[in-house]
Amino acid sequence: MLTVQSMKLGVFLLWWGWLLATESRVHWHGREGHEVAKKGSPILKRSPDITKSPLTKSEQLLRIDDHDFSMRPGFGGPAIPVGVDVQVESLDSISEVDMDFTMTLYLRHYWKDERLSFPSTNNLSMTFDGRLVKKIWVPDMFFVHSKRSFIHDTTTDNVMLRVQPDGKVLYSLRVTVTAMCNMDFSRFPLDTQTCSLEIESYAYTEDDLMLYWKKGNDSLKTDERISLSQFLIQEFHTTTKLAFYSSTGWYNRLYINFTLRRHIFFFLLQTYFPATLMVMLSWVSFWIDRRAVPARVPLGSTTVLTMSTIITGVNASMPRVSYIKAVDIYLWVSFVFVFLSVLEYAAVNYLTTVQERKERELREKLPCACALSQPRAVMLDGGGSEVEVNDLGSYTPENGEKPDRMMVQLTLASERGSPQRKSLRSSYVSMRIDTHAIDKYSRIVFPAAYIFFNVIYWSIFS
Repeated sequence: MLTVQSMKLGVFLLWWGWLLATESRVHWHGREGHEVAKKGSPILKRSPDITKSPLTKSEQLLRIDDHDFSMRPGFGGPAIPVGVDVQVESLDSISEVDMDFTMTLYLRHYWKDERLSFPSTNNLSMTFDGRLVKKIWVPDMFFVHSKRSFIHDTTTDNVMLRVQPDGKVLYSLRVTVTAMCNMDFSRFPLDTQTCSLEIESYAYTEDDLMLYWKKGNDSLKTDERISLSQFLIQEFHTTTKLAFYSSTGWYNRLYINFTLRRHIFFFLLQTYFPATLMVMLSWVSFWIDRRAVPARVPLGSTTVLTMSTIITGVNASMPRVSYIKAVDIYLWVSFVFVFLSVLEYAAVNYLTTVQERKERELREKLPCACALSQPRAVMLDGGGSEVEVNDLGSYTPENGEKPDRMMVQLTLASERGSPQRKSLRSSYVSMRIDTHAIDKYSRIVFPAAYIFFNVIYWSIFS
């Protein structure tokens, strides 16, 4: 009886062990299949690399918490070299009034920080965004003489940090900066301007940080599509100098120099051609009769006011400099020519009025030739031809003089035997001025003088 019960107990234990073994084997295969499905096919899986392991944080890999990154690399030793290269994306604007320019560029820094070295099996670099920049040491570059600057942040901060396994670092950022440019407008608008963007370390002198162009003049790259509406970009080049501050010392300073030559065609159309046309328009008055006051006065005043408007418009778009610009010389000389044409007519009109008044006074002093009762022959101003006094109404002089002047001459001729004739004749001849000749000479002198001025002006400033 005891043997039978022992056999039953043994069979029960065997069955129970087989059942547990079967369940555990099924559970293990299901878990392994789930892990394979989760990780994917081993054929498509990349070769393992500790730099790409999802189980290792970048801060732990670079050992950021193990170092004090508030100090520069190699603190206490020689100056750390920091190479720089720049790619100019656009030259946005040039302002003559504010004397500044706006430029967008990619600024890249190169240095080596052994504290950031990390192990890697395939020598691949690690790339980070701007969040890691705040945790490590980066050069403290700033733009000298800048008015405004900012780092682009659309759609995220345009900052890139790339670290190689040996600790070499590339730090790149996209910046727009507005900086001062000292311009000389003495030859404006026939001028050429040279502007500079200056880069310098704010805190580290040359004993701690050696700033240099990484590839010399080839460190500066520009987009071939860069263009400006008023300027022609002649060249970009780089230079390096030392800047001294009395309280802090010597600093390395990098220069991005570019030369701009102004396009003259816009100013020819907007300034020079209108001014020249106004001067030529003022000469039209020399061909208008001197007695046509309503025609000549408005023409002169219109040209003067137009020249004043042109001068005001040009100066409104320029800074208030204390020296004379080339365009000022041209406009003010043109204004003087226009103003002189107005003064010329004022002189002609005044002399004509004085002459007519003196002739009128002279007629009043002479005996009236109309009182002759008998027609008799008289001499025309001492000439050889004779006319009848009664025929004066139908007489027309050959030189087209006015009838009153002819009457004076006839009267003088009729009084040949008078003792006062010589004195009256001499006074008449002395006061007679040919005002028409002033206009004749002005038609030649004014254009010749203005052409001569243009030849001198363009030979000096062009």
